[in-house]
Amino acid sequence: MRLSALFGSFTTKIVIPVFAIAAAVSVAVAGILMWSSVEADNVALERQEGLVGLVVSQMQATVAYNQESVTVWDDALNAVRDGSDLEWIDYNMGSWMHTYFGHDAAYILNSTDGLVAAFSVDADTGEGGFAALAGPAAPLIRALRQKMRTGDMEGVGGRFLSPGATDLMVVEGHPAIVSVKPIISDTEEIEQTPGEEYLHIAVRYLDGDFVAELEGDYLFEGMRFAWDEDAGEGEEALPLTAASEEVIGYFIWRPYRPGAAVLSRLAPVLLGFLVLVLVTIATLLLVISQRSRKLAASEARMTFLALHDPLTGLPNRALFDQKLDAALRGVRDVGRKVAVLYLDLDRFKQVNDTLGHPAGDMVIKEFGERLKALTGEGDTVARIGGDEFIVIKPRLRQAKEVETLCERIVATSERPFEIEGHQVFSGVSIGVAFAPAHGAERTELTRKADIALYHAKSAGRGRYAIFGNAMDAMLQTRRDIERDLRLAMGRGDEISIHYQPRYAATDMRITCVEALLRWNHPSKGWISPTVFVPVAEETGLIEALDELVLREACKAAVLWPDVTISVNTSVIELRNPGFAARVADTLSDCGLRPERLEIEVTEGAVSDNIGHCEQNIRALREMGVQIALDDFGTGFSSLGRLKQLQVDRIKIDRSFVQGFGRLSGDEAIVQAMIHLARARGLRTTAEGVETREQSDYLKQVGCDELQGFLFSSPVTLNQIDALLGVKRRTLTVVASVA
Repeated sequence: MRLSALFGSFTTKIVIPVFAIAAAVSVAVAGILMWSSVEADNVALERQEGLVGLVVSQMQATVAYNQESVTVWDDALNAVRDGSDLEWIDYNMGSWMHTYFGHDAAYILNSTDGLVAAFSVDADTGEGGFAALAGPAAPLIRALRQKMRTGDMEGVGGRFLSPGATDLMVVEGHPAIVSVKPIISDTEEIEQTPGEEYLHIAVRYLDGDFVAELEGDYLFEGMRFAWDEDAGEGEEALPLTAASEEVIGYFIWRPYRPGAAVLSRLAPVLLGFLVLVLVTIATLLLVISQRSRKLAASEARMTFLALHDPLTGLPNRALFDQKLDAALRGVRDVGRKVAVLYLDLDRFKQVNDTLGHPAGDMVIKEFGERLKALTGEGDTVARIGGDEFIVIKPRLRQAKEVETLCERIVATSERPFEIEGHQVFSGVSIGVAFAPAHGAERTELTRKADIALYHAKSAGRGRYAIFGNAMDAMLQTRRDIERDLRLAMGRGDEISIHYQPRYAATDMRITCVEALLRWNHPSKGWISPTVFVPVAEETGLIEALDELVLREACKAAVLWPDVTISVNTSVIELRNPGFAARVADTLSDCGLRPERLEIEVTEGAVSDNIGHCEQNIRALREMGVQIALDDFGTGFSSLGRLKQLQVDRIKIDRSFVQGFGRLSGDEAIVQAMIHLARARGLRTTAEGVETREQSDYLKQVGCDELQGFLFSSPVTLNQIDALLGVKRRTLTVVASVA
């Protein structure tokens, strides 16, 4: 009873008064809005009608103004008086007026109103064509001749150079502007009898193109011309009235009604206000229930955020772990097969670096949506951090399903991402592991999928790889190399620089010395640069290695007489915007002239889309440093690339030299390379020369420099000094390698 009484009192004292006030205010606001909308619509309609009338009036003035381009002209006056060159008259005073100004007809009358020439886009061009206009235009003709006889110059001045007469009338079934102008001398040197001038009549139709221009230029929706006032629902008709007050037709359109538009937009606000009042009343009555619901919703939201990625809404690592554990239980209990796909976006760092992290977030979000669209209802797509995703495919029937899915994912990632007006290209690499074949425990299965992902990226990105046992061993080997390389760089007694001379083919003198990186592992012996340099590039150690080689080589070369020092540079280093400045600082510190340094680059520098490689090469060449293109012929070598990447020398790869004497035609290829280089003004160096026959052939075809074991293997600093006849007081010791 007490609860009923309380509810009844609450309804009487609060609900009913608030509802009544809200209803009264809503009715008042609605009335004001309706009245305002009607008034606004009326004002807008008046303005639109005025605009149509203004445009027609301006068109009348424009037609008359356009006529004066041919009616105030000595040449035109002489031509119409002579009357023999009708082709000239038609072109200049008829056809040209149509082409240039859009006039639909033009007629030339003599002093007695006889037709001299006629032009019309849709009528005969003789007396018959003018017959339809002669009657309606007669008052205009008489009025103009009267003006000319009496010297009435009303309207002359400003834009207009001569009197005229214009009106609206029906011509050949078209509403039209008809304007009459006298043909007079622009120099005033030709005598004319006032009132007996030749006349030019211009006709401009007000339907067709004119209506289309009104609709397009002034946004008159559905604008059309009609002879009768047959406006439909929602349309307005404006009479087209001649000077005699005769209505010759109607312009009909659907006027813009701002009042109605505003009312339609504000009506939901009023309705929303009423709904808000009702919701408020309901909230007051059900406050306890609402609080309970809010608490439950808050708990659900917290649970969702704890298990989902806030950017994409996909499951996060915690929920992924739960889902994969559940799927693997099915493997152990029921004997099902499960696939785990580990995905990583390619070149995603470049997106963040060039367009910013918000753009990167949009790429991540869209890629997540594409993944969801490609996977099945029972699959799990999770984002586990950064640009890494994992897909769980439970209840797998055959491996082909996963291969097909991987191919579709790679294909969809190759489509550009539309981000704030930019097309962003990324790509994806995928590693795949199967349970139970590769393990039935979550950590192990995920690790092996990650290993397969690494191999997919190492193979060139934009592809997928399925885990194999050999991958695990290869990855461990790579990690051992990385660990030992870091230790070697810290100790300073394992990594050294050797030097291999290059010889001029003409007199076999040493012209250049190439600095080569070497690693003497304490237990594994000499490790080839082809093994540890790629690891250094992947782990970020290559910049430190490159910098040390450059500095030590420049210091060594200072004492060598007129010999160039050649240093290899990785594409990673060359893409650094500050590389050229660092080279300049090193040369300055060591006291080596820039022209004695040669930087060897690979063709990977050409594929730098950002342009840092090209900028660095240009800056180095401007300061005098020479640029050589290493391993020429093994990549995508072409004249086009040589033009794109300006170099001073190309180094012919040893694989071509070693092929001499075989059926592969390497001698002809090398000869062609040398001729192409000479045509571009480039010098050439042949690598890997090991026999006297190779040396003799290279000299014969014009190679500039020779390098290889035939002349000298890479040697230590002391040995190269001995070859060059240089004595040092202090032996340079390489403390660390780059």
